[in-house]
Amino acid sequence: MRIISGKYKGRRINPPKGLPVRPTTDMSKESLFNILNNHFNFDGLKILDLFAGTGNISYEFASRGSEPITSVDGDFGCVKFIKQTAAEFDFPIAAVKSDVFKFLEKCNTSYDIIFADPPYGLDQSIFEKVVLLVFENNILNEEGMMIIEHSKHTTLDQLPNFSFQKSYGGSIFSFFEFETDEETEEDDFDDDSEEE
Repeated sequence: MRIISGKYKGRRINPPKGLPVRPTTDMSKESLFNILNNHFNFDGLKILDLFAGTGNISYEFASRGSEPITSVDGDFGCVKFIKQTAAEFDFPIAAVKSDVFKFLEKCNTSYDIIFADPPYGLDQSIFEKVVLLVFENNILNEEGMMIIEHSKHTTLDQLPNFSFQKSYGGSIFSFFEFETDEETEEDDFDDDSEEE
C-alpha cells in the first residue's frame, strides 16, 4: 500500500504477511480523501481510526497533517505494526489494542473524523452498533464526520445521522454527520457514481 498525498506522498508501506486484514484499496482511499478534502482542512484534525488493521487510513491522515490520531484494533500484530510504522515516520499516532466496542463505551474524548472499517463478514448489527455508540457517547465533534466502510450487503442509510454514501467497486463508504436544520443530503444516498 502507498500513501497517496501529503508529506509522505508516494511512500510505500509493506505490512507483514499474515495480519487478519483487508486494507482499503488505494483507489477507494483516494476517492474517500477527495470527498473529505471538500469538507475539511486536515491540519490538526483529531482522528479516530477503528478496526485500524494495518493503519492504512491513519497514515494517510498523518501524512496530511492531522493530529493526534488514535488507531484502535483488537489484534496484537496489527497494533505492533502501527506502532513500528508510526515510529519510523514520526507520525502522531497512538495505537491502542482494544476491543472496539469496549473502547467506545469507555471513550471520553471527541474527534473531528471517525473512520471505521469492520470486517465485511460481520453481522449488520455490528456495523449499526458502532455508529450508535459513537453518537450516543458524543465521541464525534459537532462539526465532524464519521465514515463506515462496508460491503453492498450491509445497509446503513436507515440509521440516525446518516448523510450520504458513495460506492467504489465492492466497497461502500457511508457518511454520518449531526443533523442540522439546513437542507439534508438525502438525495445523495443512492449515488453509486465514482465521480468526485
